[in-house]
Parts: sequence; C-alpha cells; structure tokens
Amino acid sequence: MAEIDYRTLGDSGLVVSTIGLGCNNFGRVGTASESQAGTDAVIDAAIDAGVTFFDTADIYGAERGLSETLMGKALEGKRDRIVLASKFGMDMAGVNGPDWGVRGSRRYIRLAVESSLRRLRTDWIDLYQLHQPDPATPIEETLATLDDLITEGKIRYIGHSNLAGWQIAEAEFTAELHGHPKFISSQNEYSLLVRDAEKEVLPAVNAYGMGFLPYFPLYNGLFTGKFSREGGPSDSRIMMIRKHLVDNAPWDVIEEYQAFCDERGVTMLEATFAWLLAQPGLTSVIAGATKPEQIVQNAEAATSWRATPEEIAAITAIFS
Repeated sequence: MAEIDYRTLGDSGLVVSTIGLGCNNFGRVGTASESQAGTDAVIDAAIDAGVTFFDTADIYGAERGLSETLMGKALEGKRDRIVLASKFGMDMAGVNGPDWGVRGSRRYIRLAVESSLRRLRTDWIDLYQLHQPDPATPIEETLATLDDLITEGKIRYIGHSNLAGWQIAEAEFTAELHGHPKFISSQNEYSLLVRDAEKEVLPAVNAYGMGFLPYFPLYNGLFTGKFSREGGPSDSRIMMIRKHLVDNAPWDVIEEYQAFCDERGVTMLEATFAWLLAQPGLTSVIAGATKPEQIVQNAEAATSWRATPEEIAAITAIFS
C-alpha cells in the first residue's frame, strides 16, 4: 500500500490525512464498533494505516455523547498521534445542560466544549466545528466565544458544518471585521450523487481559502462496490436504516460507472476516492468504518490509483 497523503486544511497550518475516519459509527447499535473493543480495533487500525484525521460530534452514538466517550478511552496514550475533530450545536437532549434551542451562544458553547473534553479525556480539540447554523445567535457571538477558547488552549482551530454559501460569507466577513480567528473548514454533504455543494458552498470555500470536508462521500456506502440493484450487506448502514437509498439509486448510471472502473482495472471505491480528492479545495475524505478491515480498504483505495485529469472529467460526465 502506498503511503497516505497529507494536506493542510485550507490556508491554515493544520495538516490532516487525505483519508479521515468518520466516527459516527462508534456506539451505533448493531455494528461491530458498538462496543469499546470494536471501537478500539477500528481506531488502532486507522492509526496503523496512517490515518490521522478523526471526525466525531457530541451527538454521535446510540446515546448522545457515546462516540466521544468510546473514543476517549480508545485514544488514551495515543492522543498526540491524531488530529481530533468534534462538533457542537445539535440537540443533545439536555446531556450538555439545558440549551433552550440556542446552541451557538456563549453560554451553551462553554457547556458543550467542557462536556466534550471530559468525554474525550483530552485537554484540547484540534478542530471544533459548529454542527449546524443557529439562527437565534449572532455569528459574532459564536466566533467571539470560539476565539476565547482558542486563546485558552481548549481548541486549536474552528470549522463549521451544514452552512449555506451566504452563511459562510457572513462568517468570513464577521471574523475579519471583529478580528476573530476565521473558520478554516466547511463540512457539507457531497458525493457523486449529491453535488449541491458545487453551486455555492464550494465556490465560497475556495474563495476564502478554507478546506472542504465532505460527509457521506460514499453516499452512505453505496460507492464501496458492495451494492447492486438487488441490495447489499445486511449489516450495512444502508440496508439497516436507509434502504430507500438503494431502492431509489440511479442504477443505470452506477452500472455505467462500474463498467468505466472495470475497463481500467480499478475498484469503484478507488475511482470514487480519486474523483473526490481531485476536487478543488477538498482536503480529506471522511469515511466511516465499523471494522478494522474497512479502514484499511479505504486507506489502500485512496492511494492505489492516480487518475488522469481526463479520467476525472469522464467520471464527472457520467454523473452529470
């Protein structure tokens, strides 16, 4: 296996692996990583494979906070070897204390970060991300609070998720106006089948020198090559909770894509990683894994095929 590549996240000095580990499966019922032992195995395999970017959120897990709790135990003695990202701002059902629906406020962010640090058993979070917009709180209050947390050393960099293009611009100019550290990353859904980010989000990200982190980059696993019109692995995320994605997928197009891959002797997983990593501004592909062999497959797929610009254009055309 070729060595994993590393890129700076936007114009910042934060370096991450081009393959990230999405940690929303840790503590998810019915998966091999539901347990502490299963989480330990995936995290150890990721580190051994050269994956340094671990992305979680306070809301992940069968119980809110469970992913962070399992990761905190798994990372003891290994914390310095990874870049740890987490998120705040979704409904924690009181686990972080009452929020009254205002989760970008100074009061709530303080509660959320202390709770995450405690669950993760760490003194700092490398990338702390606003998980979704908070329409009730001015973005300047959110930025000012995150600025304080950076000064205190509790977080290193800040990012956001699920913001629209205009909200990314507003945050950029608000930080500039008030002298706050700027968001260095944007995390939005993006895959061969979900390309909405190309309209406004990616142009904004590239204009402001941010890094882009796609979630569901393999469309919940559909582009792992394990699925067909008839279905796929019974224990997969899609078949367990999102079977409609298989039922409603454009199989004529996907089968054309499979033929493209077959002609070149590459897997669909290899081609999909190559296409994603060729997109301007895209820094790291965050892919989930519930078993050690899955993270190893992802790492190998991301390094084994170097597509030409013409091949990248051909893949884009298939899904246009």
